[in-house]
Amino acid sequence: MKAIYLTKDPFSARIADIDEAQLPEGDVLVKVDYSSINYKDGLAITNTSPVVRVWPMVAGIDGAGTVETSAHPLFKAGDRVILTSWGVGEVHWGCLAQKARLKGDWLVKLPEGMTAREAMAIGTAGFTAMLCTMKLEQLGVTPASGDILVTGASGGVGSVAIAILAKLGYRVVASTGRLGETDYLKSLGAAEVMDRKALGEAGKPLQKERWAGVVDSVGSHTLANACAQTKAEGVVTACGLAQGMDLPSTVAPFILRGVTLAGINSVTAPRPIRERAWARIAKDLDRKLLASMTEETNLEGALAAAPKILAGQVRGRLVVDVNR
Repeated sequence: MKAIYLTKDPFSARIADIDEAQLPEGDVLVKVDYSSINYKDGLAITNTSPVVRVWPMVAGIDGAGTVETSAHPLFKAGDRVILTSWGVGEVHWGCLAQKARLKGDWLVKLPEGMTAREAMAIGTAGFTAMLCTMKLEQLGVTPASGDILVTGASGGVGSVAIAILAKLGYRVVASTGRLGETDYLKSLGAAEVMDRKALGEAGKPLQKERWAGVVDSVGSHTLANACAQTKAEGVVTACGLAQGMDLPSTVAPFILRGVTLAGINSVTAPRPIRERAWARIAKDLDRKLLASMTEETNLEGALAAAPKILAGQVRGRLVVDVNR
């Protein structure tokens, strides 16, 4: 089987032929059809951040394919399954490979009518976008509440979030560093596009109220400013750190406006939440819009794409056909 294989001392990321017997322990063996490239994959493949904690490693935090063998009670041979996160590609060999041995507790079944390719066009990014949407709903943000800000809008999380929120009737304002993508973002459903520079520098602790809700995949000053601009009783969902892990903010938005800052955990979300999110994605994400934000490559292309996703040069979602 072929896989993107990462080694340390010296670091290398290459496509290697691996014996199936080398696969780590797990109770489900999956023949992978598609994987994808996420921001975390970019960090791992370029060794930019210490994402990988066990060496050597097979990259790929997402995968979709068919069960070959299973000792897990929920899965049998022939089942179509999805894997996102759970430390795969970090501490357990991942899915930028033609096969993966995984724990059944990490898997969910592919929703009826969804293909493996579509599942990976969604991937962790789209799954995260749906978790953000569900959190906004849970905490009372409705389309009537006002505008929703989506930061990092041209990336995977942002693109899917815009498409989902717009379909649900929310008015979405997209923040991006690539204003040349304005037509693309509006085609996904954004009502307005703003330059990320307006959010990317240090700002006042409290600013003019603008947002009923926020989907933020950027962090740092962008997240701080988003909180400072959120309306009273509004909700900010935080799911990424493209600008940085820091949060140079104050308590002012939270104690003077009742703003809620809600963290989104897409890595170890329990099965009931995962199944509910994937069912919602199958219902609430327009497949034509998903296709419009998706490009496809192979394992070689995935290696080449890793530094580009870190540089913000990958629009939407990049699906990897691991068998091509």
